[in-house]
Amino acid sequence: MRVAVITGASSGIGQSAAVHIARRDTGVILTFRGNPAGARDTVATIEKEGGTAVALPLDLGQSTSFPTFRDALTATLRSTWQRDDFDFLVNNAGASGSAPFPETTEAMFDDLQRVLLKGPYFLTQALLPLLADGGAIVNVASNSASFSGLEPGYSAYGSLKGALVVLTRYLAKELSPRGIRVNAVSPGSTRTRIADDAFERYPEVIPALAAKTALGRVGEPDDIGAVIATLLTPDCAWVTAQDIEVSGGYNI
Repeated sequence: MRVAVITGASSGIGQSAAVHIARRDTGVILTFRGNPAGARDTVATIEKEGGTAVALPLDLGQSTSFPTFRDALTATLRSTWQRDDFDFLVNNAGASGSAPFPETTEAMFDDLQRVLLKGPYFLTQALLPLLADGGAIVNVASNSASFSGLEPGYSAYGSLKGALVVLTRYLAKELSPRGIRVNAVSPGSTRTRIADDAFERYPEVIPALAAKTALGRVGEPDDIGAVIATLLTPDCAWVTAQDIEVSGGYNI
């Protein structure tokens, strides 16, 4: 059985991606930080549908913890799937934060970059020896790094997500001798728990976002999770180094 590692899969896009990937006869190792109950829900959903999943804790903002996580991952692969490697990595775990450019502090920038760029960069590096040849990586970026999603207040967040897209291209180039494909997915406005459940706390913003979206609504986690899962399949075996916007036509 193929095995995927998905960071930040206790809710939202990561949870949806984990379920969609598991439906494609793939075992799932998912990570969580502050939402263990959500991680258990993800595992339970996958197991209810006949799949296999294991949840492991990981703080993506603490790169010093990556060797310990790699050891836990290795042990889980051996005990659950009798394997020493895995096939797919989805760098999904994220963080949010916004402020006008003149008010963006160095501390805020550093907090974001530890999770949005440094974390995926060095976690991928740490896990690369365990990633099987012919595998695939998907990095979850954001349309805030493209023209369609430019909104005031997201200069730090958008810049770091843009850097993740550039990293995607470099990884696609450098890992191609091993047959490893690397792509990015850039969601638009999506109903998730990010920013402390912002859509739940401020539902009045949803109609305005929907009005700016060609397909007339905000995104749902399954809109993104299904695309992530599809990118890992043989149907996309000739796709690498791409950033695919999944926004319902935001601002077109």
